[in-house]
Amino acid sequence: MPKLIYDGATFDSRAEESVLDSLTGGGVPVPHSCRSGVCQTCLMRAVRGRPPEEAQRGLKPTLKEQNYFLACSCFPTDDLEVALPDAAATRISALVHAITPLNGEIVRLELECDPPLDYRPGQFINLWRDETVGRSYSLASLPGSDPHLHLHVRRVPDGQVSGWAHRTLAPGQTVQLSGPAGNCFYTAGRPEQPLLLVGTGSGLAPLYGILRDALAQGHAGPVRLYHGSRGPEGLYLLDELRALAARHANFSYAPCLSGPAASPGYAAGRALDVALAENPRLSGWRVFLCGNPEMVNTAKKKAFLAGASMKDIYADPFTPAPA
Repeated sequence: MPKLIYDGATFDSRAEESVLDSLTGGGVPVPHSCRSGVCQTCLMRAVRGRPPEEAQRGLKPTLKEQNYFLACSCFPTDDLEVALPDAAATRISALVHAITPLNGEIVRLELECDPPLDYRPGQFINLWRDETVGRSYSLASLPGSDPHLHLHVRRVPDGQVSGWAHRTLAPGQTVQLSGPAGNCFYTAGRPEQPLLLVGTGSGLAPLYGILRDALAQGHAGPVRLYHGSRGPEGLYLLDELRALAARHANFSYAPCLSGPAASPGYAAGRALDVALAENPRLSGWRVFLCGNPEMVNTAKKKAFLAGASMKDIYADPFTPAPA
């Protein structure tokens, strides 16, 4: 059985147990959130020994070279001495420029970084409430167009970070960020390819960045966005999206309501169902799916069955952090 060493102490490291589980089970307060290797909040560094390749999947080459790894995805096969990363090495400071309500449960958080953060619209960053508690939020802003980073933060019941952002955070305060990460973003090269974007709730955030990036780069193929909620109060940015559709002949926007009765001007039904009914054959399309994890997972399967290639399906499920 390989040895796992942290801060001079040795911890049990069973074959089926990750470094994160071993350490948190032993009382070490390792920052973590999704536990699925996506959010990167459980980043650690191997002081001695090499972390398995799988534990470094998705990390920047510069982090891999410094032996950083994701504790939730690390199942050591050899002895490994680990440490928490120096926050100063992996986090940056940002000034809260503005907090704007977008609907009854979502606010737009505008953050100013100096120097500006290098990112792609649709990627995510981690917003840290303190040294150990952070959550992932997608970037809705467009570099060169929006002077600040835009996050859409939905208030989650008992949410440690979303509650803090909604109730405590104020313009003028400084926060800590890490990232960016994620591959759910627009890439140029196939300007005639149709794009399908489907989201629910604050899953609109990455889609809003992606579609504006595509249009700004001159994407000429159809760009179709379907954003869903049960009632109209769950939707937002309607005026901005309708204005974009009016300016770009190749962009169409369908706000979808799955409640008992859809109001005039809205599509009736779940966003995914409406999208597939209007676009039943997706061979050759590029598909972006963001929001509720159940919807995203179902949509990936249905998009594939409708003809979309798996390499052209980009998904960003908003998985809630475990209690």
